[in-house]
Amino acid sequence: MTEVELFCRVRRGGFDLQVEAALGATATGLFGPSGAGKSTLLLALAGLVRADALRLVVGGEVVVDTAARVAPPAHRRRVGLVFQDHRLFPHRSVEANLRYGSAAPTGRGPDRDEPDRDEVIERLDLAPLLDAFPPALSGGQRQRVALGRALLAAPRILLLDEPFASLDRGLRLRIVPFLRDVRERYGLPMLVVGHDLADLFALTDETLLLDDGRLVGQGSPIELATSEDTLELLHDCGISVALPGRVVRRDEDGLAWVELEGERPREIACGDCDEAVGAAVEVVLRPEDVVLAAPPLDARLSLTNAFGGAVTRVTRTRRRCMITVDCGFRRPLLAEVTDRAVRALDLAPGAEVIALCKAQATRARSV
Repeated sequence: MTEVELFCRVRRGGFDLQVEAALGATATGLFGPSGAGKSTLLLALAGLVRADALRLVVGGEVVVDTAARVAPPAHRRRVGLVFQDHRLFPHRSVEANLRYGSAAPTGRGPDRDEPDRDEVIERLDLAPLLDAFPPALSGGQRQRVALGRALLAAPRILLLDEPFASLDRGLRLRIVPFLRDVRERYGLPMLVVGHDLADLFALTDETLLLDDGRLVGQGSPIELATSEDTLELLHDCGISVALPGRVVRRDEDGLAWVELEGERPREIACGDCDEAVGAAVEVVLRPEDVVLAAPPLDARLSLTNAFGGAVTRVTRTRRRCMITVDCGFRRPLLAEVTDRAVRALDLAPGAEVIALCKAQATRARSV
């Protein structure tokens, strides 16, 4: 894992951005409301916005340190940036845009593994576009070209500003595993801005949470979703839990059954799953779709999935209550309940519960 340290201070008009963090994951999400400073931070790191103070260290190598007067221009930083608006050369073909990325100075040694051009073209589905010019492409196509160009420049760190914004669901499901593979195979650290938490959490291991130019939270999705300080900020943006597993069968009703990984492997019925039997997937489940009951469960219900577990945490804010439940999977479940439900079920750490959800409330994506 390549460690990254950053400090950034940008004052622009009445806006004051100040972020300092040590990134302990290969891929880190950057999330927050509009105007929080996410894109400004990426532009400053890349050298496209002037920073009042800036320090970026990747793998122990100082990329920028304004206090030490180490401030190379943008094209010398080897910081890859994929913009929301793509910024391709309109007068050059897709092939030429990709060659521009390949020709960029990398500064890497000959023993450093780098993304392969043919693989990038294949995984991003760029082969049919190589002779086309950016103005003739759709937004999603331009996004894929911009991502390919950035990867082929073999940067020290890759900054992605809303990388899935222009992509349909099918392409998102293909590109997320590709980016995961890139980060693991090449040790390429990534900082990813996103507005969709499900997509962001699918790619990243931890998240920096920004609000009004300040870092207000850092941690895994579960940690942020179960903190009184950050739950409210995340809630309305679509918190979800991704449970890793493998598709083991399909039944006569068309439901896919996924065996979830963990201490007690069990199957969950998934109503939204296009993957073949045998495929590795993550089952995405939202807290508002999880219902809790006190055991024993002796009623006949329309809910297909039911798992026994124990409450490990109760997180309360002024407006809501989030229950963390350990069902023996690799990751805990989250269930959003009312205060009335907490009292009625006597929910507290250690309490035994049954977590239920509809098959149609689950969605599987490839990994």
